[in-house]
Amino acid sequence: MKALSLLGSTGSIGQNVLAVVRQFPDRFKIVALSAGQNIRLLAEQVIEFSPEWVAIGNPDLVPALAELLPGSYRHRIMVGTEGNCHLATLPAVEMVVSAVVGATGLLPALAAIHAGKDIGLANKETLVMAGRLIMDAVHTHGVRLLPIDSEHSAIFQALEAGRREDVARIILTASGGPFRTWETEALTDVGPDQALAHPNWSMGRKISIDSATLMNKGLEVIEARWLFDIDPALIEVVVHPQSIVHSLVEYKDGSVVAQLGIPDMRIPIAYALSYPERLDLGLNRLSLTQCGCLAFEPPDLERFPALRMAYAALTMGGTMPAVLNAANEVAVEAFLAGKIGFTRITAIVETAMGEILNADELELQSILEADQMARMIAQREICST
Repeated sequence: MKALSLLGSTGSIGQNVLAVVRQFPDRFKIVALSAGQNIRLLAEQVIEFSPEWVAIGNPDLVPALAELLPGSYRHRIMVGTEGNCHLATLPAVEMVVSAVVGATGLLPALAAIHAGKDIGLANKETLVMAGRLIMDAVHTHGVRLLPIDSEHSAIFQALEAGRREDVARIILTASGGPFRTWETEALTDVGPDQALAHPNWSMGRKISIDSATLMNKGLEVIEARWLFDIDPALIEVVVHPQSIVHSLVEYKDGSVVAQLGIPDMRIPIAYALSYPERLDLGLNRLSLTQCGCLAFEPPDLERFPALRMAYAALTMGGTMPAVLNAANEVAVEAFLAGKIGFTRITAIVETAMGEILNADELELQSILEADQMARMIAQREICST
């Protein structure tokens, strides 16, 4: 039985992780759960899975959470980043599943790796902010970092069909989001409800907006560069509206290996948890005859500049990907709160990237300082709107 610490249990990915654990109680055990601020759902999960430790992001919610839990948990509730780091390094834990959203995933992931824990990674920001630092630590401590994002899981699986030295390119697929066919002028009037309506996937609020701007795909490009140790020039993005082909790998002989499946996050989650074994999840099977035509098209970098900016940040290297990520997090939050328009998200990110000097990506302090500076600039731009 594999002992898991699940960080971000109340989000979309976290709930799907628990669905897999619930389906295979003889295979997985939850040792620790953490959430941001959804204390009612967290309390329900704690009562069902009986973890040893619990963490909550907002310290003000600790008393209310304690009231919802059995008395035995009153001294087993941790708080914030320190709490997540504690949960990520518990001796009993074999794998840490990082399903938190945003930059908050970085320090717990580093702590887990230094503690010798395998990582199931759904928090792409960890590798976006500190890809070289993280992967160096993975190799130093001999742990496994297994992707949970559907695209990176697909690449991971396709890479098992050949040798790494024979890879010609990696092809990440993108659904194109809800505005794939919209004219540029119409994007200025987009509201949060429209941007949250993803055509294929059921996702959290932040990642849904990132999908609508194509920033999510840009972050995935950066993640893929580090996760698979591949030249950024060999990472391509194609828009695939049906979300059936989750990503592809082309080898130097011209063979292209793709991973296909229904759009259900339980598939890549279960593969990461049980690797190298595959579990029978009892899901609907992919019917190729019912899929109809599978379409592929190039992304429009003029209408959706976020992807172009992510490639630029990756080329610049250093702490620039952390700047990109931090400014985007703040801008997306402001858009969801109705403070800025949809197209202002990428404009704010571009401003932050233009103002902040690049620094060493191997220095954790430099990464954290760049993150904070980008957030300050983004807040300034939002207030001036």
